[in-house]
Amino acid sequence: MATLHLSQNDDADALLSEDPLALLIGMVLDQQVALEWAFVGPLTLKQRLGHLDAGKIAAMDPEVLVQVALEKPPIHRYPAAMARRVHELTQTIVDEYDGDAAAVWKRATDGADLYKRVKALPGFGDMKARIFVALVGKQLGAQPPGWREAAGAYGQDGSYMSVADIVDRASLEKVRSYKQEKKRAAKAAAQAVEA
Repeated sequence: MATLHLSQNDDADALLSEDPLALLIGMVLDQQVALEWAFVGPLTLKQRLGHLDAGKIAAMDPEVLVQVALEKPPIHRYPAAMARRVHELTQTIVDEYDGDAAAVWKRATDGADLYKRVKALPGFGDMKARIFVALVGKQLGAQPPGWREAAGAYGQDGSYMSVADIVDRASLEKVRSYKQEKKRAAKAAAQAVEA
């Protein structure tokens, strides 16, 4: 079993490594917050709920999950919206995959199918779906034919573009530098257009 190092928290990373639903939830939470905060979120939810069971979460009133997410410290910068999205995610996992989160990638016939399955999940747009395909391909060994093509640039070996490339603190810093440089370039391009 692969050991993930996305949150830089041993307990949270252990959960992400052994629980596919935790990994999907962490990926959903990974937006507009530091990625370490996002990937500690599944552990926080498990501690508060006493489980991380897709069927039990899907059966909950979404507003009860919102209250759990709002407890201090909140699971996200936007805890209510993210709790509702997590609830939608678990409902999809129950409805489409019989509650088995790993089936999202284990049942994929090829890279295009894997990408399609991930992109259909609540909270996964094009870029996040490609990053997740790269993550399960590079770190979990889920490599159906064509997975690198489906992941796009995120699937390249030796890149430091996303969570798919984080294996330790040093690689986290390289990914963070890449993202900061990308933001600077986008800001400079926007200012050039305005000038």
